[in-house]
Amino acid sequence: MIEGSLPRLEFWCELQCPDCRAALDDVQALRDRYGDALPIELRHFPLEKHKHAYAAAQAAEEAFAQGNGWQYVTALLARVKELDKGGEKLLVQVAAEVGLDAEEVDTALVDGRHTLIVDADQAEGKAIGVTGTPTYVIAGQRLDGGKSQDGLLERIVAIIEEQRGRA
Repeated sequence: MIEGSLPRLEFWCELQCPDCRAALDDVQALRDRYGDALPIELRHFPLEKHKHAYAAAQAAEEAFAQGNGWQYVTALLARVKELDKGGEKLLVQVAAEVGLDAEEVDTALVDGRHTLIVDADQAEGKAIGVTGTPTYVIAGQRLDGGKSQDGLLERIVAIIEEQRGRA
């Protein structure tokens, strides 16, 4: 683990996006390299073209509320191709598979308790120029991974190292 404060990495993600599944590998590589010294925050940017993305974002927020958000996100993205057909049933099923209170996830989808978080993320994303997913924001720089992930991990590491050198 590297000591010192590192800039926060925002991972703008859509949980029905196959590119976000690939991007999760880069997020994990950053976790492996920097550990808890690098704060990584999942930000939601559900796209209209994916009919279950908004519900998936709400389910993920419930998973974070239950203390197991990243495991849920990882498990859900691993099954991203199933989400179109599986819909909310799949969201609840994945919750149970990772040890969450699946009934509470289902209730959260019904009562909409996390819609304000998802709406706020989406509005902020639009305000800062996020147009697709995955997108990363670190140290005030926005990196768009929607077209290609090639080289993004290296660019993020370079930004982190540059910021660390200034500290």
